[in-house]
Amino acid sequence: MSEVKSYRDLKIWQRGILLSKQVYELTMSFPKEEVYGITSQMRRCSVSVPSNIAEGFGRSTLSFLNFLKIARGSLYELDTQLVLTRELELSANTELIGSLELEIQEMGKMINSFINKLKEKL
Repeated sequence: MSEVKSYRDLKIWQRGILLSKQVYELTMSFPKEEVYGITSQMRRCSVSVPSNIAEGFGRSTLSFLNFLKIARGSLYELDTQLVLTRELELSANTELIGSLELEIQEMGKMINSFINKLKEKL
């Protein structure tokens, strides 16, 4: 495993960036009346995931753990919004919605694992 010199080296940050890009892609097709509603909310919480990972990386281990938990919470928030997207039929792109749901599950596992590894170092 290569040495982590920056938050950009973290797989969870890299995947968070891809997740955000996919959320932007999905929400581009949402109805215009949702621009200040679920579109904005989904974009903000998706961006929150890699942003909190990056911010936490620059702090103490204890603080980093807290930021990882916030990132995980943003993932769960996004998952809830994807459920609403399906229920309200805001997008016909069910394949991308399904892909995002799977990515959220995988990233949640990765963040949980990372949290546990950092806790061992305390």
